[in-house]
Amino acid sequence: MTLFLQYLAAGIASGSTFALVATGFVVIYRVTGVINFAQGVFAVLGGFLAYSLLHAGVAHGLAEGVAVLITAAIGLVVGLVALGRRGTPPLASLIVTLGLAIFSYAVVITVWGDLPISYDGLSGLLAIGGVSMQRQYVLIVGAAVVTFLALALFFGRTYLGMALTACSSDQRAARLMGIDVWRMGLLAFAVGGALGGLAGVLLTPLQPVQFDSDVGIAVNGFAAAIFGGLVRPVTAFAGGLVLGVAEAMVAGYYRSSYETAIALAVMLALMLWQASRRGPTEE
Repeated sequence: MTLFLQYLAAGIASGSTFALVATGFVVIYRVTGVINFAQGVFAVLGGFLAYSLLHAGVAHGLAEGVAVLITAAIGLVVGLVALGRRGTPPLASLIVTLGLAIFSYAVVITVWGDLPISYDGLSGLLAIGGVSMQRQYVLIVGAAVVTFLALALFFGRTYLGMALTACSSDQRAARLMGIDVWRMGLLAFAVGGALGGLAGVLLTPLQPVQFDSDVGIAVNGFAAAIFGGLVRPVTAFAGGLVLGVAEAMVAGYYRSSYETAIALAVMLALMLWQASRRGPTEE
């Protein structure tokens, strides 16, 4: 039973990072209709940036915070390139994000090399109910929950948040209300960059990252986002937790090499299920 609870704690922690990446997917897709293939890159860059800042002598907390802000700025730049001129179709923007994700490999290798990196997170163990777990697990879950609550307040109580929500509901109506949908798309990419960067700085102390780690992170995040049909952040968050726990159990009781296969299987099953639900309605 103790071993099960330890796997559960590890799964909830990793699932929280998947949930952050998934929420980034959802925010960008709801506003722009674009599936951002560079979402995993934000997490990788967040980890590498925090690593560099820490090695430059910047204190913990400040280094991770600055790394998240930089990834938000990078997200804004990705949005500028991907969205292009007003009226650019979502499919073209999707292809651009894929190209940027591949291009990021060259950037990361040039700046940091091709070896995996990591850094120390919150040290020490915490005993809860007789189960010992890393304090970093608690930090990850706490940060994810606080971030999600902050996003709920942002979308529900601020003008920018409500403008983003209006764009996700009906872009034409949002334009008639004087909302600049293109600028809201850029803001969505910046929020997605920040969420990905936060996932990266929280995950890197537990799981070393390298230039191509974005693939696994993006697959898990996208699989979690599919839980909510790419439009419901709450369901995407729950999907991230479910996926993290499932992978932790498979890795603990069987083989860790099957973690990505679990994410792909879940993604495929959900897409088929959602397609079957829409099919009779459309007919």
